[in-house]
Amino acid sequence: MSDVADHWRIIAHTFTERAQAVPADAWANPSPCDGWTARDIVGHLVEWVPPFLESGSGITIDGIPPVGTDPAAAWTHLNAKIQTILDADDIDERIFDHPMAGRHPLDQAIDRFILGDVLIHTWDLSRATGQDEQLDGPTVDSMLDGLAALGDVLQQSGQYSARVAVPEGADNQTRLLALTGRSA
Repeated sequence: MSDVADHWRIIAHTFTERAQAVPADAWANPSPCDGWTARDIVGHLVEWVPPFLESGSGITIDGIPPVGTDPAAAWTHLNAKIQTILDADDIDERIFDHPMAGRHPLDQAIDRFILGDVLIHTWDLSRATGQDEQLDGPTVDSMLDGLAALGDVLQQSGQYSARVAVPEGADNQTRLLALTGRSA
């Protein structure tokens, strides 16, 4: 089992807990992602992750329940499939080779390209549904270092809104969210 399997377990567990705690009438709540609802956050992950994994590794994730009917079940299904991939005995031998993302060990690709999205969207879902917004501190610290090193390239990617100013002395979670265009 890779270290990524354990790391995924921690981050995805938090997202799962928060998704399962969303009241039925809160899925339509607006999220910090412009034009998205709480349901759209889950829909985003469920829609982009499976084809991304398949295009780089040949892994097919099917059988995901419809997000429109049960967003928490859709996420829980996807999460379980990814955890199974990461827990597999052959994870150290699997390669992810994607035309845009490059060639990486599969577990490292999941860590690099998917896990951070889950982390940030955990905050989005929490904010949209009035839940605890605290994220995993060590992952926040690591992701902040990585994203800060990208400088302006981060916003140029088109995946994030413009940086938000933060007060001097802001904590790392606030600084990370600001780098991704979010006001904590």
